[in-house]
Amino acid sequence: MKMIVTRGGFLTSVQDLGRTGFREFGVSLGGALDPFALRVANLLVDNDEGAAGLEITFGGLQLHFADERAVAWCGGEFDVQIESMPLPAGHAARLQAGEELKFGRPQIGCRCWLAISSGVDVPVVLGSRSTDLRANFGGFHGRALRDGDELALGEFRRSQTAAIEGISSWTAPYDWVSPAKRGPTLRFVRGVDWSQFDDLTIERFTSEPFAVSPDSDRMGARFEGPELKRKSNVDLVSEAVAPGTIQVPPSGKPILLLGDCQTIGGYPKIAYVITLDLSMAAQLRAGDHVRFSEVSLADAHQLLLERERELERFRIGLSLHVS
Repeated sequence: MKMIVTRGGFLTSVQDLGRTGFREFGVSLGGALDPFALRVANLLVDNDEGAAGLEITFGGLQLHFADERAVAWCGGEFDVQIESMPLPAGHAARLQAGEELKFGRPQIGCRCWLAISSGVDVPVVLGSRSTDLRANFGGFHGRALRDGDELALGEFRRSQTAAIEGISSWTAPYDWVSPAKRGPTLRFVRGVDWSQFDDLTIERFTSEPFAVSPDSDRMGARFEGPELKRKSNVDLVSEAVAPGTIQVPPSGKPILLLGDCQTIGGYPKIAYVITLDLSMAAQLRAGDHVRFSEVSLADAHQLLLERERELERFRIGLSLHVS
């Protein structure tokens, strides 16, 4: 069956967990900028965690469903409604055939991820259904959704909606489904070029706030604020980069790389935002202020392991509700 886009919104695209295994060929990872949010939303509607859903930026999206489906969303503070009934983040809901799902503008953050039972059924390109908006391939015709688009959905399974009466009472932990924060602090580990910066620069980086520039997108968040100067201007050899890398170009204004970032870069890498905090980074919009706080690599690993253990317990608890 299909889903009709009655309003495409500001920027909505089909995304899954990304296009892995092709970085050596210059293909970006892509996928949902907050893959954990999409994983949780998919679990809430009894999908595989990697099923393709929608990434919605700044709202304005309206969807019409041709058949019964379960839906759930996670992300910023959005006003989401099924017809006129509010749908909170992190709760699964059953939509009847013909009902509309509407996303208003966010109060906090800028993105959310919608999971639909059985997933969005677009062609797999290089192992993923994600839309590469810069290279114009994957997803739905390699582009953002527009008014009137019709997207195929996976085969309907009654088991995915049978346990849901209206809107579910059960949900996921708040920080998982609503990671957007006002004035967030992003934790980081030291980058390979940390020693390229003097003590005064390091103090600025770790103690002063930075403002998100309007010149930011899915490739990276650019920051205005304290100028970060290197000790020398010796050229560096380009190396692999990944989402979470903080690069410092000659302007001294840092760039936090996100999901659509390039695969190599030659700017010095002062730090790497830890995986857990990329959920908050995905919510940054122009004018937001952020701070950076150092943690050890061991702590970063431990935090990630703890969240994965909690997610496994959540899977088990969820199975008791939907079985």
